[in-house]
Amino acid sequence: MRSLIKIGAPVVAAAFALSACGGTTTSSDNAAGGDKACDLKIGFFGALTGDAANLGINIKNGADLAVKQYNEKNADCKVQLVTFDSQGDPSVAPGLAQKAVTDKKLVGIVGPAFSGESKAANPIFDKAGLNIITASATNPALSENGWKTFHRILGNDATQGPAAAKYIKEILKAEKAFVIDDSSEYGKGLADIVRKDLGGQVAGNDAVQQKQTDFSGTVTKVTASKAPAVFFGGYYAEAALLVKQLRSAGYKGTFVAADGVKDDGFIKAAGSASEGAIVTCPCLPPDKAAEFSTAFEKAYGSPPATYSAEAYDAANVFLAAIAEGKTASEDMTAFIKSYDKAGVTKQVKFDEKGEPAEISVWAYKVEGGKIVPDQEVK
Repeated sequence: MRSLIKIGAPVVAAAFALSACGGTTTSSDNAAGGDKACDLKIGFFGALTGDAANLGINIKNGADLAVKQYNEKNADCKVQLVTFDSQGDPSVAPGLAQKAVTDKKLVGIVGPAFSGESKAANPIFDKAGLNIITASATNPALSENGWKTFHRILGNDATQGPAAAKYIKEILKAEKAFVIDDSSEYGKGLADIVRKDLGGQVAGNDAVQQKQTDFSGTVTKVTASKAPAVFFGGYYAEAALLVKQLRSAGYKGTFVAADGVKDDGFIKAAGSASEGAIVTCPCLPPDKAAEFSTAFEKAYGSPPATYSAEAYDAANVFLAAIAEGKTASEDMTAFIKSYDKAGVTKQVKFDEKGEPAEISVWAYKVEGGKIVPDQEVK
């Protein structure tokens, strides 16, 4: 297991202050009754550059706000947020994860952000005993690997997929839907769940690739199917081009996608072709966390976006553990497993597999050039 820094007995605290912290201070008897650890780090792991960077930046800023607020209250004993830019690329993730686990001051990771990179990096985090709380990776299989350090603060695709299928069947009342995925761990996994739940209502299937730009073959299949709805499992970059090419070909049906498309980048790239699109997400509308939204906009000059609030909640779990001196790997794991406090998105609590105890899925729609809440899918 990972050997981490914990400030406990005075002699250990003194040694840490002199050798590991480079002169930083420690204090004890904090409000929580534990020993406070100083000069520690929380990591963000996800895309800060690349095609899906907007999603990662939203998440990073949510975690960053939690750290800023913690440091304002603990000016003599600050925590640093460090970033690991994976570009959302599963081939980049293992190398970054190896780099992260060598930093003994790093006591937790908010992330990885995407399911593909999670599958690649999480075995490394688990082997090293570095605890992670993802604010956005939704592939259900991630919690089935027996990773002791894995936690997820949002509902997975086993809840989002059925909600998307339910929306197509019961809200849109579409008799048929054409289902497309981007062949990624996230997109295919989610689309397969939608396919299963739609059953005989699937009018046709196709798979595309990430970074693909010409979707003419898929567009031909969709228009030939005459399906009144299309579901796409993937990210906003490909979704924008796909819906744009569908509309150019005269397709009039409803375009439905999931959380990987819930970003203004979808609208900017698709333009008017995005109007009327439906996007599901296991994330709350901003007005459900008004105080957080105000603080976020003040800090970053723009409203919180997809999974900013979930990342804020995830970071606060780690910060609460640090405040109580629970920074050794096994202590941190036990602290997270027993955590049960109100966050801005939900009552934050995890089950034995690291899944959240409380889940909700919302449908959003593109209306007037903005992604706005439509309804909770129950």
